[in-house]
Amino acid sequence: MDQLDLIRQILDALPPLEHPRGARLPLYLWALRGMPASDDTTARELLREADARGLAFLAVWDHENLPTSLDEALRLGRLQQELGLSIGADAIKPLYSFCDGSPATAHVDEQGEPFFDRSHSAERPIGCPFALDHRYPEIARRIHTFAEAYREAELPLGFVFSDWEIDGPLEWNNAWDHIRRCRRCRAELGDVEDFRHVQRTLRSIRADMQRQCYAEPILQRFPKALVGNYAVYAHAGMRYWYDYFEQFNPELPHVWDQQEPSRPWAHEYPATGYTFGMPVLYTWYRTFDWYDYAVTDYHWFYNMLKVASSAGQQKPAGHTLITFVHHTLTDPPHEGAEPHVVPMSSWAYRELLWHALLRGHDALFSWSPDDVAVHEAILAHQVYAESLAYTGFLQSGQPFAYQVPATPGTIVSAVRLEDKFLVRRTDFGETGEPFMLDVGDSSIAVPQKPGGCQILDLP
Repeated sequence: MDQLDLIRQILDALPPLEHPRGARLPLYLWALRGMPASDDTTARELLREADARGLAFLAVWDHENLPTSLDEALRLGRLQQELGLSIGADAIKPLYSFCDGSPATAHVDEQGEPFFDRSHSAERPIGCPFALDHRYPEIARRIHTFAEAYREAELPLGFVFSDWEIDGPLEWNNAWDHIRRCRRCRAELGDVEDFRHVQRTLRSIRADMQRQCYAEPILQRFPKALVGNYAVYAHAGMRYWYDYFEQFNPELPHVWDQQEPSRPWAHEYPATGYTFGMPVLYTWYRTFDWYDYAVTDYHWFYNMLKVASSAGQQKPAGHTLITFVHHTLTDPPHEGAEPHVVPMSSWAYRELLWHALLRGHDALFSWSPDDVAVHEAILAHQVYAESLAYTGFLQSGQPFAYQVPATPGTIVSAVRLEDKFLVRRTDFGETGEPFMLDVGDSSIAVPQKPGGCQILDLP
């Protein structure tokens, strides 16, 4: 599909906002990356239409086509500045790859032979975590080049994200076997049999790479910018989901929740220097088979609410959560598994997004392939647009309800602003009884209100 046609379809499918956006961040959509049109007149009109719907376009940085990419990025930035819009960018391409497949980045066995870990991706050879520092200057130079161009053009970058994942030190899949085989890793790590030690060290290196080569080059020039990366955020020490390139390895530490093998996760976010965290709320295909709930929506909702609650509760003061979200089932399914997998309903997905917002998430970034981009945009936009009616609570209030019931039932999220409470109640199953929400020494009865938030007073 032509990109301009897709943009037009999305804008036509979404109504203008009924409530002012104020200081709230926009809704980010994967499809709205790059210059919206080749001529400035059309681009300016599309930017206005997107802004009326609470959407923002992002420039795409591409170091391999630097002159063209810089020209387009700065042209988009100038139009956004002219219209009083925030300026943002996609910095995915410049961060790839520290592990470029060169012999200098490889693991080394006892015989001095180089080798790579290809258990995460056949196309992306993961090398030795202690043989990558010579790649830092090249990656950092790319980010410096783009950031400096914005500074010289007096275009204040407000938001930069990346999707840097299958690169650098990784501990999942068969990585531990490769590390134990590498003589350099054994020398640097000492006790390679202690997985927690290995994981902490790898994630520390990974955080340092992101800080030096990505966050600092931008924040040195634009200290107020929001800078972050996919799947890097503060959390409670466990990871409840597996990315598409990650496979369950029973040799690695894990904790069973029904058939969900939760994994211990090192705290990478604090050392990155990032100013926003980016949790991931996706309907990963394998999630459905982890649970035996009769309520099929709860297979998805339970897992993603655990992720949302951990990220929201652990969000550092003054930081922001911009959450990657996805609804449709598009990742490759297990062979023969399709008939029994019931997709998450649109209703449950919207409820999940509401509970994320009431548990401390600040903004949404909807990822989608082009063929479902309109569907994904409609669902995320419905929640985003309606949430603007409660901006006072969401920006100034304090979330305090993070319960995740292990069985389908009543889910309540709440934000307190002085003695008033913004509350969302979602029921999985039949129940008409009030839910008693504890608030210190008091409690609030939260009645059912299908499909809506409630503002309640402290008794």
